[in-house]
Order: sequence, then C-alpha cells, then structure tokens
Amino acid sequence: MKKRIKAVVFDADGVVIDSPSYFSVQYEKEFGVSSNVVQAFFRDKFQDCLVGKADLKEELRPLLDDWKWRGTVEDLLDYWFKAEHYIDERMIDEIKRLKELGIKCYLGTQQEKYRTEYMKSNMGFDRIFDKIYSSAEIGHKKPDKKFFEFIHQDLGEIEGIKPAEIMFWDNEEVNVISAKKLGWQSFLYTTFDDFQKNVSRIK
Repeated sequence: MKKRIKAVVFDADGVVIDSPSYFSVQYEKEFGVSSNVVQAFFRDKFQDCLVGKADLKEELRPLLDDWKWRGTVEDLLDYWFKAEHYIDERMIDEIKRLKELGIKCYLGTQQEKYRTEYMKSNMGFDRIFDKIYSSAEIGHKKPDKKFFEFIHQDLGEIEGIKPAEIMFWDNEEVNVISAKKLGWQSFLYTTFDDFQKNVSRIK
C-alpha cells in the first residue's frame, strides 16, 4: 500500500508553465535567426548555467550579434522570460486546493539563476509554492539522482517528509523514472485532465 502523500513536487516548464512553443522557435519567427543557432547555445554553454557553473549574462554577451539582438543582454533576458510567461491557472487552482488540504507544494525545476529569480518574483511562484528547488541552486539537474536526493533530504530535515510520501509530476519520462527509483510516487504529466484525476484522490 502506498504511503499517504504529504508533499507534491511540480516541474515548471510543460507542467505549471504552458508556453505555446520553445523560446528558440518564437525567436526565429520574430528575428529571423535560425532556431538551430539558438539551440546550439542551449545544448552547450547553457548547460553549465543550469547548475550554477556559469553566468547566463556572461555567456550570452558574445552572442548578441549572431542573434541579431540590438539591445542589452538584460533586455534579451527580459524578452526571453516574458516570451515564456504562460502560467496554467488551472494548475495554480489545484495547488491552492492541495495546500488547503495540508499538502505541501514545491517546485522542482531545471533553471539557471536569473529565470529562477524571475519565476519567484515576476511569476509569483515564491508565494504559490512552499519552496522552490532550482538546479542552479542545487548544483545538479534532472534526471541526476542527486537533484532528487537534495530535495527529499531537505524535506526530511524541514518537514519530516519521506521519499515515499512525495508525489512528483514532470513532462519528461526520464525524470519521472529517476525520481521513482528513489521511492517517489512519480507521474508523467501529459494532460491537465489526467493530472487532476490523479491528484483528486489525495484527501
């Protein structure tokens, strides 16, 4: 028999955030820069930014000309983060309902430090979630088991919550599998209806 759920950890992009398309695709449409050019950055230098080993602003500055960006790097980040500012309010309503039931709700997300701060302040996630766990602050990204171990160790110390008492939602199956191996009750996010059907069982 599965243990009672005491905490739910949500992925951000593709779960709580429902952007219509990737930033690179939107950027290509507006500025005529091939998405391959932008995606090359995300596959390379950006990966170090995700774990706090590199600063996103410093990595982007040399690329502004190639990206045909005429403003500052700060302007670029503002454009980027606003382009992906699509919160699924249905998810927020469910999170509020869970918290009313006494369930702790957390964000477990793969982000570099500037977008992490944007999510906390501009998207209001610091008020919505009990705590935000970002790969840039943890120093490891999903699906590395160290990412998940950091979270459940922290929850154990703060709230006395055990891995088996954590429900996890992510839209990447590899991340769901990694968390499940550590004893989390993990689910692949596909549609809001499927999500709602499962979380409605939490009493």
